[in-house]
Amino acid sequence: MKRRLNLRVPRSGAGRRAGAALALTALTVPLTVAFGSTAQAATASSCTASRGPYQKQAEKFLGLRVDGRQSAADCRAIRAFQTTHGITPNIGYAGPVTWGVMRVVAQQNAAGRTPNKAGHCPTNKGRIACVDLTRQLSWIQDGGKRVFGPVPVRTGRDGYETRTGAKKIYWRHLHHVSTLYNVPMPYSQFFDGGQAFHSISGSVWSAPGSHGCVNMRSNDAKKYWSLLKNGDDVYVYGRKPGT
Repeated sequence: MKRRLNLRVPRSGAGRRAGAALALTALTVPLTVAFGSTAQAATASSCTASRGPYQKQAEKFLGLRVDGRQSAADCRAIRAFQTTHGITPNIGYAGPVTWGVMRVVAQQNAAGRTPNKAGHCPTNKGRIACVDLTRQLSWIQDGGKRVFGPVPVRTGRDGYETRTGAKKIYWRHLHHVSTLYNVPMPYSQFFDGGQAFHSISGSVWSAPGSHGCVNMRSNDAKKYWSLLKNGDDVYVYGRKPGT
């Protein structure tokens, strides 16, 4: 259950703003959305001069000059973001996938250290792993106290949505391999049928998403493995963009 998603070398002025924006991006905790693909007439090794349909939005997100025109600096910044977040082709084109990831990353940044500020994940239980599909975030809490996270996750793609509701971890397998897709699923912790927390080798920001599992970065999945056990609660809510 795994897979794919859009940065620049800062100068002065606008460049410093870009650097700040990118620093935030690096600290972010989640996401990817399947917003479809876009025609991009360039090779994977080139930086396109084409203006994308989300050019202004990407410029604003990256702290660049917002003029809606693709410059060499814009392309470098967008391409760096794409490379960091596993978006392909990484040619600096501000398409729908790139903007979709930027939009979720912005929400993840805004979550900060208070991901359950709105109180959607239950606080009347003990140890519980919360999964917010909308922001593609997960964290662990004890009652109302945050224990770990939030961290970025990649949940089910359209047609393979991660099921919402209250669940419990019922089976753990450290070195699990999917019998359906024949792919490694390290640190698997199953909570709903074949749906589980587990690490992936690729980017958790990559489109279009998993086959229902909650994909995690390796260190995050390892931490979940150490903090959770059979019988612990899991609560999944929200709706992943694009599903």
